[in-house]
Amino acid sequence: MLESLKKMFSGNEGEVPVNTGSKPDISREKSAELYEKAKNYFPGGVNSPVRAFKSVYGTPLFIQKGDGCFVWDADGNQFIDFCGSWGPLILGHNNAKVREKVTEVMQSGMSFGAPTALENELAELIIKNNRFVEKIRFTSSGTEAVMSAIRLARGYTGKDKIIKFEGCYHGHTDSLLVKAGSGLVTFGETSSAGVPKSFAQETIVIPLNDTEAIKAAFEQFKGEVAAVIIEGIPANNGLLMQDPEYIKFLEQICKENNALLIFDEVITGFRIGFEGAAAYYGVKPDIVTYGKIIGGGLPVGMYGASAEIMGHISPDGGVYQAGTLSGNPVAMAAGIAQLTELVRSGFYKELNNKATEFAESIQRFATARNYKLKVFHVGSIFWMAFTDKDKIQSAEDIDPASMEKFKLMHRELLNRGIYLGPSGYEVGFVSAAHTKIELEKAKRAIFDSLDVVFRNK
Repeated sequence: MLESLKKMFSGNEGEVPVNTGSKPDISREKSAELYEKAKNYFPGGVNSPVRAFKSVYGTPLFIQKGDGCFVWDADGNQFIDFCGSWGPLILGHNNAKVREKVTEVMQSGMSFGAPTALENELAELIIKNNRFVEKIRFTSSGTEAVMSAIRLARGYTGKDKIIKFEGCYHGHTDSLLVKAGSGLVTFGETSSAGVPKSFAQETIVIPLNDTEAIKAAFEQFKGEVAAVIIEGIPANNGLLMQDPEYIKFLEQICKENNALLIFDEVITGFRIGFEGAAAYYGVKPDIVTYGKIIGGGLPVGMYGASAEIMGHISPDGGVYQAGTLSGNPVAMAAGIAQLTELVRSGFYKELNNKATEFAESIQRFATARNYKLKVFHVGSIFWMAFTDKDKIQSAEDIDPASMEKFKLMHRELLNRGIYLGPSGYEVGFVSAAHTKIELEKAKRAIFDSLDVVFRNK
């Protein structure tokens, strides 16, 4: 069965017959009812904006169950899932080892607001296998981890200004929820109501992949910059792969200006490898933030650095940060179970090879059809962009008009049983639970959907 599927889908994709038409829309009746009800309780009917399906067709799907690489919605539709709760489910949904460890720990209680041995166990597992952190602090979200890292950088350096990059997202912290103004080097402009201009004025926003811009920023604000923060590999606004030379340049210019380099690895940490983008680029950030995968799907975040820098965090130092649910035993249990699997020899090689073959197969099909599509990928992360550019390294390189093609593709994929995040700017994730059979089925659905998209161009 598997070999026949492989021959059918993995040969010369250019010879696959052109799909002749759209698939009928799936039923969303129950999801639509739940959404109408949710709008009575939550702004926009959701608890996080992207879930509202504003960028794609139809009402949001209310997910009822997940298992392995599959999810089922309230209407009983089954999908092969490439969202994976936005990345943390690297082992897939409802992984037995994670579930069993969580269930075991829950028998003894779910929250204490006090230290537990589980915190030590997970911290030791992380620190022993990650040369970029000596001490860590657990939080309850990636946003909280980044917020704390920024405060630590300011407290450690005694300076206030932060440099961030247009196209990088670091959670909804006030001082980082900013966009670029006009010009090469600008103070951030608030990109959300409720963010005081004075907060944004401490953030300098510059373009990605522009060495002159960051040189100018350090020159213009000489002696004022506490830190430069960048996503390890920018993956919140497309997959904006940066050249290794540029990342190493950031490391060097920070050292020259006594500023800290912060890697936001909330997405890439433990995803492209156990040591994330820092190991991928061979760069040692001063502070690293993590999230998502550490909790095996439960709310968790973490930031870490050298023992010397982390020594400035309360109660050892004067930088205050706290959290009632930090180090929650249930989240720690899930993290122990999941990360124990990730340190297994060959885990990342197997997963990343599988994801690479998947991404490259889609690219071969698109190239053979002469479709204007590029599939960018790193580790087990991929992003399908409707472009003919070989590189997309900054937010301004993305054509907003191309999102109309994604919108159509998203609907066609849902109708063929494939679930992607509901935005063309979001990346997809391959998990260990995706078997070759499911990936072949997904490829066929993507091929057919692309045929529909480009037939309607």
